[in-house]
Amino acid sequence: MAGDPALPIADPRKSRQLNPVSALPPRPLLKICGLRDPDQAADVARLGADAIGVIAVATSPRYLPAEQRPQLFEAVHRAAHDCLGVLVVADPVTNQLGELDACHGHQVIQLHGQESPAQCQQLRRSTGCAVWKALRIRVPQDLERASAYTDAVDAVLLDAWVADQLGGTGHRVPLEWLESWNAPMPWWLAGGISPEGARGVLNRVSPTGLDASSSVEISPGEKDLERVKKLLQALQ
Repeated sequence: MAGDPALPIADPRKSRQLNPVSALPPRPLLKICGLRDPDQAADVARLGADAIGVIAVATSPRYLPAEQRPQLFEAVHRAAHDCLGVLVVADPVTNQLGELDACHGHQVIQLHGQESPAQCQQLRRSTGCAVWKALRIRVPQDLERASAYTDAVDAVLLDAWVADQLGGTGHRVPLEWLESWNAPMPWWLAGGISPEGARGVLNRVSPTGLDASSSVEISPGEKDLERVKKLLQALQ
């Protein structure tokens, strides 16, 4: 596993996610991102999602205020003990750092800003959480940035570059760029992961996990449970 070996890992699913070679799941892992309602988040966890993402970026239409996040993560934990809670942030400022601590119910911090490897490593040590770094890929050469984070994060998440948007766009990195890429660590693929197209993606690339949001939504933050179920079935 990339990163500090002294970092405690309390959740058994986290150990599987960050050490995929030692205990491969029967399918790629699946994260459903952008949940806002505790009951619906619990339903998604019961369906079999491996991780639930909550957006802490205030400009996002899927933003969930800090005071509402612990209730959602607790609902997920009760519904499926091994489903990871992922808090999605971008360039957290000093007065936001308290929200990132693991005591608020999440096990992973997913960083979508300009965070350096050193900043990622510091957050991992100070919060008690695993850290995933999102990289917005605009050209094939951007994939080379992942190697700089090998010792600083537990996984990278690849998303397509879209001007003025940090994620949740439905756009995907061209698969031909990824087919010959040698990932230096566990990695997630986001953007346009749908029930109809997931198998085609996995026929060409082998990410540790897939991240879906807009493709399984009725509206921003409201998921279509039937589409989530179909996506999980497509990954079997």
